[in-house]
Amino acid sequence: MTRGIRVDVEARFADRRPEPDPAWLFRYDIAITNESEELVQLLSRHWVIEHGEGQLEEVRGPGVVGARPYLVPGESFHYSSWCPLRAPFGSMRGSYLMEIPGGNRFKVEIAQFTLSEPVTLH
Repeated sequence: MTRGIRVDVEARFADRRPEPDPAWLFRYDIAITNESEELVQLLSRHWVIEHGEGQLEEVRGPGVVGARPYLVPGESFHYSSWCPLRAPFGSMRGSYLMEIPGGNRFKVEIAQFTLSEPVTLH
């Protein structure tokens, strides 16, 4: 939580694309809740994605899933998205840039979460 903005993430393995360009697909569901006493708007996102053991990728862009939502106190915004990895495991972390009335901006940190294909025992 940063300045009363809570970010909850649930991630899960979705599918594996085969050769020639293999990728492990992960779905993540996010809930952004405004527990502050101010109106806030989500302006942009920044993700740091780690593929396997060390290969990093950064993704930046406006809003999330095509939206730049306003959140009144007590309101939540939910969305789902996808992350393709070049390995069966990795992680994501990042931040949202938020703005309150008057133009004051601040970053909401998103804690690192794991992306991992389920382990199968034979």
